[in-house]
Amino acid sequence: MRPHSLAWLALVPALAAAPRLRAQETYQQLQTFSYLLSQVRLNYVTPVGTDRLVRAAIEGMLRALDPHSRFVPRAENDRWLAWRAGELAETGIIVEDEEGSVSVAAVIRGSSAAHKGIFPGDRVLALDDTLVAGTPAHAVQLRLLGDAGRKIRIRIARGPLAQPETLTVTVKNEVLRPRSVAVTRQIQGIGYVRLAQFSAEAAKETRDAVNHALSGLRERRLILDLRGNPGGEVLAAVNVASEFLPKDEVVCRTVGRRADMDRTFVSDGDHPFTDVQLVVLIDRHTASAAEIVAGALQDHDRAAILGRRSFGKALVQRLFPVPPNGDAVWLTVGLVHSPSGRLIQRRYAGLTADQYYALAGGGGTEQDTVATYRTDSGRTVRGGGGIAPDSELPARAQPPLWWSAAVDSGVDLAVADSVAPTLGSDPGSRAAWSRDTTGWRLRLLRPLLERVRTRFRVTATADSAQELEIAKELAQRAAEVRWSADFAEEFALDNDQDVRTAVAWLERTHPARTAGRR
Repeated sequence: MRPHSLAWLALVPALAAAPRLRAQETYQQLQTFSYLLSQVRLNYVTPVGTDRLVRAAIEGMLRALDPHSRFVPRAENDRWLAWRAGELAETGIIVEDEEGSVSVAAVIRGSSAAHKGIFPGDRVLALDDTLVAGTPAHAVQLRLLGDAGRKIRIRIARGPLAQPETLTVTVKNEVLRPRSVAVTRQIQGIGYVRLAQFSAEAAKETRDAVNHALSGLRERRLILDLRGNPGGEVLAAVNVASEFLPKDEVVCRTVGRRADMDRTFVSDGDHPFTDVQLVVLIDRHTASAAEIVAGALQDHDRAAILGRRSFGKALVQRLFPVPPNGDAVWLTVGLVHSPSGRLIQRRYAGLTADQYYALAGGGGTEQDTVATYRTDSGRTVRGGGGIAPDSELPARAQPPLWWSAAVDSGVDLAVADSVAPTLGSDPGSRAAWSRDTTGWRLRLLRPLLERVRTRFRVTATADSAQELEIAKELAQRAAEVRWSADFAEEFALDNDQDVRTAVAWLERTHPARTAGRR
């Protein structure tokens, strides 16, 4: 027998013993846990129930894995099912964990929360005077659900963590239709579609909206707005991306520990928008399925991506039942890669949950962005979590908290509605109002500041960028009252700097053809 054969035979007992050693170590660790549980129950200064201790141990175990795996008690799961069945209404607020607090990730357009001056980035402090500190975002989201018409007081904070301003507003539970497309317009001969979320009908809604947005246009140019889109399921993302890609193009890949999680998703057929010249807008609140779409279109050079780096969340999760009480656990079973191989998910290994959420919209550490990848045309793109835009745009100024107080109390409507009747009704007056920033400040912002300072006895200061945003909001309300809701929507897009940049990008890179050319 050859020497190396004898060496191999010598290793066999050691290899066979390895599983037994691991099993023994696991058993010893469980013994340690059981011992500690018993000592706490018997000797801790105040009585502690076993259910509380085991629940804390479960949550600690899941936190050690990643920020998104979570335990779902039966009561919470039943509440989610009731909401999905249409038995519970919502406020229009979507929350997430961020920097140790529960933060507003998105506000559904037209909802009660949107009318009460709640903005993405606001931090939720209390619900009906009950503090939410230490409560995970998914539990707060459940507490925001209720019977239609129920009112709930929400205390929010805005500004620096060390010296925030706080405000309490009252919002109402409403039955909101889960529509994916929020806005469809034409802007200066360019189609515009805002995709606000990924519902089950996202692809069909997108197809109908794009057809409408491009109807009658000589050039097939489109702005797909994914800003503030919190995402959804992988299949919804694949179906939406397929609308703009040729057949059998890779949209994304999922990679997991189990072989059945290693899947490649490709575009499912020939769609009519593969020739559309495309710009996609993203920001730090663009997440999940929305990031999959943006990454696929970027990697295949189908779109220019403008805005801010996206959130950086692209996990595949699966719900596992936990016997015997009907509890469940959402467990991360896979990670999503873009067609070029980029990992969309921001890193979480070695980070606390607070550190992880503090990096939202950022690339993480410098080492995270070292790896480079290539698009179909050979352009260099980098990983590091989230989707980095091809062109970085400045972020919109967040309004001061006193503005939300003004909105909640109706002061903003009183000012805007008093100015609206003084505006001319002719098309020229309407067009002039769209860009009259000086008029907005003089006729709307100054009266608002005077009323807020008198009514709330606050200084009500704002920097120039905040003043412009507030004046724009007031001017849009005046436009709606004087002319129409349709014009108010047109007004908002016409004064959206990101949209203006996207229009300029398309006009520069894909200029409209003259009438004599084909």
